[in-house]
Amino acid sequence: MDDSHLDDSRLEEGRRPGATLAPAERGATRIADRAVAKIASQAAREALGTLAPDAMPPHAIAVVHQDTARVRVGLELDYPADIGARCAAVRRQVVQRVEALAGMDVAEVAVLVERLHLAHVPGAAQGRTR
Repeated sequence: MDDSHLDDSRLEEGRRPGATLAPAERGATRIADRAVAKIASQAAREALGTLAPDAMPPHAIAVVHQDTARVRVGLELDYPADIGARCAAVRRQVVQRVEALAGMDVAEVAVLVERLHLAHVPGAAQGRTR
């Protein structure tokens, strides 16, 4: 019977079965675009706080290349409001959360305001008028 397949003398020192490898030698971790997009969507919701009752929640698309993400967030805002300040808050929160949770740099966060919701004014007409 040939026991050469059991001979572990050919293995490098520290590479014997059951030996603990340094973290950098264990493999690679890849975080999918979709996972980064979910983190970004949640971060945008956190930054915006309470939304108008008929507003759609923010949604995001992410593209990851190595350890860098580019994110596009679509959202709806109340009007009147400081749109620039709200978008800046979303950008900051998305960058902070993606860096903290995914451990990657964020090269760009593009915010697209898709719709504005007029703040409810007592006595104002609701819906379309003809």
